[in-house]
Amino acid sequence: METNHTLLFQDSCSLDQIPSNSIDLIVTSPPYPMIEMWDTIFASQNPAIAKAIKKQDGNKAFELMHKLLDSVWDQAFRILKNGGFACINIGDATRTLKSDFAIYSNHSRILHHLFQIGFTALPEIIWRKQTNAPNKFMGSGMLPAGAYVTLEHEYILIVRKGGKREFKGDPEKQNRRQSAIFWEERNSFFSDIWFDIKGTRQGLIDKATRSRSAAFPFELAYRLINMYSVKNDMVFDPFLGTGTTMAAAMAAARNSIGCDIDNTLYESIVQIKDHIIDFANESITKRLKSHLCFVEERIASGKDLKHQNSSYGFPVITNQEKELILNEVLAVEMMEDNSIRVMYSDHPQPEFSCQTTEPVFKEKPKTTHKNKQLSLF
Repeated sequence: METNHTLLFQDSCSLDQIPSNSIDLIVTSPPYPMIEMWDTIFASQNPAIAKAIKKQDGNKAFELMHKLLDSVWDQAFRILKNGGFACINIGDATRTLKSDFAIYSNHSRILHHLFQIGFTALPEIIWRKQTNAPNKFMGSGMLPAGAYVTLEHEYILIVRKGGKREFKGDPEKQNRRQSAIFWEERNSFFSDIWFDIKGTRQGLIDKATRSRSAAFPFELAYRLINMYSVKNDMVFDPFLGTGTTMAAAMAAARNSIGCDIDNTLYESIVQIKDHIIDFANESITKRLKSHLCFVEERIASGKDLKHQNSSYGFPVITNQEKELILNEVLAVEMMEDNSIRVMYSDHPQPEFSCQTTEPVFKEKPKTTHKNKQLSLF
């Protein structure tokens, strides 16, 4: 099994080289309008934005910035397959112009345009970001009527093109079953509030580049890809930045295309190939260990697991998890056209497989549930 990952350095407002109805999933985080660090990026594409900011006309600058993003969402709708999803991580902005403090609702402005061009809006996710700020309030502090609520969350907008995706024929259905997530993961992933993902991303790019790009966490993209696509799908990010979405697609055994207007990020993105094998396989190991801990706790509490995964041999809650397999990354190769090819194992990691080691679980003792044990390895 192998996947391919393509880099494009250009404006995402025009994506003529990507055919219509060819992308299965879009995962992205655009520059946030009215966040000062991105003013220059927007102004470089439309000088009227710089003039509006200079005149302290926040509403005009806000709308002009979103007009640029609208063109990208139009392209996103064109290239997505029917039944395909777009997941957009966006934060609202607060800013003081003409001595007036105000919020600029990026998420509602984007969602309004997505609805207008034909997307179906689905329940969104609130990403509750952890913060270490000692003084979180803004404004007059303890004095009434002059303080402002602190923004400590961002949104992940979830939209779909067309109706529900269909999986036809045995090969597609089998691939879908092998792409399943664990029952306990589903309960966490599909909650509308995420508070367990920190705003950091380690091990793939250097800290300085990560800070400059404000990259979203690997875990965020990896989770969304596992939720809204299956193996071998094509994932697209029109604002690739330092390559988080592409790295997550590699780890999840999906193909990807990433586009960014800033070609100075090339070296940072390409260096992912030097770390993704260990990083991806550590992510897989973490998921498997987490599942085994869940199994141990469930058995210890006296609850049964009625099914067994056919690849690993460990217990699972539902019939839909029986063919689930997480493909270990074996090799990464840089191609002549600057794309990246990733090769995977079709077999479970040996340390987690009952086919090659001691069983990962033992028969439950016929005593009280307090004595029930699970051997992890």
